[in-house]
Amino acid sequence: MTGDAPAPSAGSRICGDHITPEPAQPMTTNIQEALQHRILVIDGAMGTMIQRCKLEESDYRGERFTDWPSDLKGNNDLLCITRPDISSSSSSSNIAHPDRRPQAVSLADYGMSALALELNLAAAACARRAVDTYRQRHPGRKPGEGPWVAGAIGPMNKTLSLSPDVNNPGFRSISFDEVADAYREQVHGLVEGGVDILLIETIFDTLNAKAAIYAISRYFRETGRPELPLMISGTITDASGRTLSGQTLEAFWTSVEHATPLSIGLNCALGADQMRAHIEELSAIATCYTSAYPNAGLPNAMGEYDETPEQTAHHIEEWARSGFVNIVGGCCGTTPDHIRHIADHVRTLRPRERPQVETTTIT
Repeated sequence: MTGDAPAPSAGSRICGDHITPEPAQPMTTNIQEALQHRILVIDGAMGTMIQRCKLEESDYRGERFTDWPSDLKGNNDLLCITRPDISSSSSSSNIAHPDRRPQAVSLADYGMSALALELNLAAAACARRAVDTYRQRHPGRKPGEGPWVAGAIGPMNKTLSLSPDVNNPGFRSISFDEVADAYREQVHGLVEGGVDILLIETIFDTLNAKAAIYAISRYFRETGRPELPLMISGTITDASGRTLSGQTLEAFWTSVEHATPLSIGLNCALGADQMRAHIEELSAIATCYTSAYPNAGLPNAMGEYDETPEQTAHHIEEWARSGFVNIVGGCCGTTPDHIRHIADHVRTLRPRERPQVETTTIT
């Protein structure tokens, strides 16, 4: 059995009828059990769906931010409280994840750092309500069949590993503690909003990811809450097989393995055709489950994605038949149709079996 539950797609995560929602209750099911029996499907690109709406500055401002001193168009995370009417048709995913960049550091570009907690609460609660509504409409669905809500913790606009000043390689525009504090606040909002899983994704700087891992550990330690499963997904930026900060895939896995994640994977930057070799490599070295949600091919000269749902699904089906993946989906350029086709193509295929990898000390 594979990803056959029509969970909310990227667009349906935009919701804000409760600006400060009451804490929601996550599902108490064990996603690890589901992963042993089938390939799960994660939903697609929120940005793709928002672009289809052709929004203007006024859509981002709403009534609340009419007089905000800076431009707000492009601050997609804000839509969960200014345009709660925006939604899309459901897709065939098991895992829905809300907005991924509403933390204080990135929101500073819009002068909205103080809204970080509120935005994460709203985004997570929206996805939670959408999933709960689906389950209420399908009462015969077993808890172990999902869908689940993953609280996405995406990349910042500042990096700990690279200097923004080419003339001063040692300069950093932010400290590890500042990054960890911002992520800790984001985790707080996502957990209070009712997510089932935490997902650190689109990682191009492993040191930023380690700050997020530290922030998650710190949050659960300080609050005494039960820890949630952790998914980690990195980004290989080109044919070199390295992250933007220069790590090989094996080095990236070694750097985050200590977090004992539920899954490790890749997303963004590459289409499925270009990502295949890296997914094959990761599947051979990772002792946890693996995930992969590529872009809909590479962007064309206009920055748009031309790969059809059938083409994307064909690539991912081949990965599944080769035993590379446990969780699949789509990133930039993918739509609910892409996710639906992916789910259909992996529905009857067996999930990857985790390898027995000999542990060695790497220096």
